Amino acid sequence: MPLPIFVAKVTLSVTLLPSPRYRPKLSKLPRSVTAVQSEVQHGETVEAHCHPWVQLLYASEGVMRVRTELGVWIIPPRRALLIAPGIVHELKMLSRVNMRAVYMDSAAAGGLVEGCRLLEVSPLLRELILALSAEPLEYPADGRGGHLASLILSELARMETVPIAVPWPRDRRLQTLCTDIMDRPGSVRTLEDRAVDAGASARTLIRLFPKQTGLHYRQWVQQVHLAHAFERLARGEGVGAIAHALGYASPSAFTSMFRRLLGKTPQQYLAEWRPRG
Repeated sequence: MPLPIFVAKVTLSVTLLPSPRYRPKLSKLPRSVTAVQSEVQHGETVEAHCHPWVQLLYASEGVMRVRTELGVWIIPPRRALLIAPGIVHELKMLSRVNMRAVYMDSAAAGGLVEGCRLLEVSPLLRELILALSAEPLEYPADGRGGHLASLILSELARMETVPIAVPWPRDRRLQTLCTDIMDRPGSVRTLEDRAVDAGASARTLIRLFPKQTGLHYRQWVQQVHLAHAFERLARGEGVGAIAHALGYASPSAFTSMFRRLLGKTPQQYLAEWRPRG
């Protein structure tokens, strides 16, 4: 059985502030469940903002990274991030992304989410999201759009949470270290070398990790490796190339870590991600 290495709820102070330049596309929800579609180019960002509604972020094509005060998630196809109302988040596109955003009022969503949840997206849920995003925003509530919305809520309640998240610290020294690891997950730099840049001793940083993130240092790094591995798997990279990019001595060493934490091998996940006919 995979180890429960991520502490789901970590109390952190908010470090992101909504940008005054950002304006949500929707000033109000025309229906209790609404889906919108957008295509975003590689490298583009959506500045820090929040919504008064529950949001499901899903990319039918491409990979995006979402950062909140609770953590960082890399979202490939077949995964989606459920975000509670009022959670400040920012997005960066790691490739060209065909994005679907499903907005739900709290009454309709019920107890689907506190904070953020990374979800498996079933084939049925994927098709429901695509279909609702093709409907008018003010679809007839008793027509096809209303039925699709009800099915989306029903399917979301059945989706499993994926235990991959990178909880983000509030301490500035730890943020410097974590940013370096996130940006260069395969670097051979030692913790001692990185600690110099962070302005603290390695011992201090090691002590801060569980207090700030709920994870020990090595567990946190493994979460980063898993997040980047899913990004690369979604791009079609092989296990050997991923293991090398993340600094593992061999593909078998990387596979062992992957299976120990998730209960499946990368090859099994690759098989699951192959397009279905």
